Amino acid sequence: MKLVGVDVGGTFTDLIITDTETNRIAIHKVPTTPDDPSVGVTNGIVALCERNGIDPKTVDHVFHGTTIATNAVLEYKGSVAGMITTAGYRDIIHIGRHQRPENYSIMQDIPWQARPLVRRRHRLTVEERLTPPKGEVLTPLDEAQVRKAARELKAAGVQSIAVCFLFSYIDPRHEERARALILEEFPEAFVTTSAKVAPQFREFERFTTAAMNAFIGPKVRTYVKRFEERLASAGLKADLHIMASNGGVATAATVADTPVVTLLSGPAAGVLGGAWAAALSGRQRIITFDVGGTSADIGIVIEGRYSEATARDTWIGGYPVLVPMIDIHTIGAGGGSIAHVDAGGAFRVGPMSAGSQPGPACYQRGGTRPTVTDANLMLGRLDKDNFLGGEMSLDEAAAHRVIAELAKELKLDKLEAAEGVLTILNSNMANAIRAKTVQKGLDPRNFALVAFGGAGPLHGAEVADALNIPEVVIPPHPGITSAAGLLTTDIKYDQIKTEFLVKGSVDTAKLARDFVQIETALIDQFKTDGIERKGVTLLRFGDLRYVGQGYELRVAFPADSLDSAGLEGVWTAFHEQHKREYGHFFADSPIEIVNIRATGVGAMPKIGRPEVSAGRSIEDALVRRGESVFRVNGVLSSYETAYYRRDRLPLGQAVPGPAIILQRDTTTVVPPGWSAESEAGGNLILRVTRKG
Repeated sequence: MKLVGVDVGGTFTDLIITDTETNRIAIHKVPTTPDDPSVGVTNGIVALCERNGIDPKTVDHVFHGTTIATNAVLEYKGSVAGMITTAGYRDIIHIGRHQRPENYSIMQDIPWQARPLVRRRHRLTVEERLTPPKGEVLTPLDEAQVRKAARELKAAGVQSIAVCFLFSYIDPRHEERARALILEEFPEAFVTTSAKVAPQFREFERFTTAAMNAFIGPKVRTYVKRFEERLASAGLKADLHIMASNGGVATAATVADTPVVTLLSGPAAGVLGGAWAAALSGRQRIITFDVGGTSADIGIVIEGRYSEATARDTWIGGYPVLVPMIDIHTIGAGGGSIAHVDAGGAFRVGPMSAGSQPGPACYQRGGTRPTVTDANLMLGRLDKDNFLGGEMSLDEAAAHRVIAELAKELKLDKLEAAEGVLTILNSNMANAIRAKTVQKGLDPRNFALVAFGGAGPLHGAEVADALNIPEVVIPPHPGITSAAGLLTTDIKYDQIKTEFLVKGSVDTAKLARDFVQIETALIDQFKTDGIERKGVTLLRFGDLRYVGQGYELRVAFPADSLDSAGLEGVWTAFHEQHKREYGHFFADSPIEIVNIRATGVGAMPKIGRPEVSAGRSIEDALVRRGESVFRVNGVLSSYETAYYRRDRLPLGQAVPGPAIILQRDTTTVVPPGWSAESEAGGNLILRVTRKG
């Protein structure tokens, strides 16, 4: 069975193909086509197949990580969206929770007010009302008002509509009826309901999630349809699956309906790819460090399990989102990050990026501003003749020119300015890792750093140095690791239901029925995808808190028994998790089950262990010797440096730094005081060798 993984980044589109029967793996990397990423993706797949003598018609599955939804939110370039909501609640998504994102700032940016997903003039109300806790009808839905609102929004040029009623998470009947009425009046509209995308309490977050689905819906649906058409026209008959934020993949039809599930599509695949690579070397406690052209994504994996973000942490572009997501921290730091002096005279790197067009100055595509890639080239950490396996030549003169202009503005020597660019970038990335480890009670020294992405291996050792992490794992194909991560996962869907049950008064029979209800919905969804019940694994979870708390912790529930003994294990697990998270627990405080969750996993074919070709000797791997610049013990100096081909390095033999290790999809920097060793699992392991 042939599998293709495709991850679209800000600068490059990464592709990998594997045959599960022969374990053969091949990779390719092409520039991203920002105007329509499906063009670059389809052309890249065809080129990848042609390079390796594979008939595109024989590809069985295409797994895709996309940034379409994320970019639409971050760039505020979604569709013109409308909202129909309960009378009196028109301004929920504007008011929020009266919580200031930055407590002490008087100039803070509040995205949902400054850049509303649905403008106020497009938010209309209708009479309807359900009452908790059972969802009895207090005010029937006024269907005439719904029709009138749909016609008004259509006349106003709205492309999509979010239906957000107050207690729809208890019973979605009013929202579903309103959706049907809207489609009768406005059949071409993209219509989403809050109960479909986030059937849980917290009106602000639920309404905002639905509004975001409406904001990005038409754009994502159009992209998915266009991509499927391009694949078909290129002769590919493969099933298309798209990476979701929860660490699984979803069908194209599911994503076209609820695109909000793809908001961390690419970064999620990176965490999975990093975990897969680390497992090849037996590492179970890792920090994934995915650095591309525009951003750096950090994730934590402990004993092979990644953490999922809680309701208080799921934010995209400053907007709260109530969908399951892998816990990932992203900052604007990458190879294309632009170095500049801000209005206050401070030396900064990023978050602005040169992207793929025009890209860094050394790409010779019209870039005129200094970037991290230009600095790396100037310092000898990139080989101008061995970029993308020699397919792309870098312009050293252009890099020197833009760095010289920056140095003049900073009143620094050119080398000092270039090294300063890297120091600032590395410090920013180290701080981002501290936020996910030290600030959460984790000691980064007890982890391995898995560095990948096009720029991760360039900076991995120096970032690890800043955190006293003694070991860096460089995957077999670092620049393609996110694409490889797509081939390590399964189809995964989630269902949730709000409960509000307090320990001591839990109706276990009702709780069991509610679990069966959401599990049945999952099974039906998998049947739609062609996966029968026997091919689906079901997992149960609950969101628990002490009564009076504002946020919850997720705890696993037993798969079968929900009697008092089974629940006793749940209460104990919650106490233990609360202690791990906050350092204490309250043994005598009542516990509340806020939500119950079911996760369904449908098995998909996966990438195998890569075949590793070992070189004969270190000398045979040597490409050339040259000069590179490093700061050691505070002194900036030029060092004689060996440049090696990674595929020719012998296994188990340490390569001392300074060294530059070249391969098609990235370059690995081994600074002075470090060494690199190629392992049988396919990874390159960087270790600290200096004393003290």
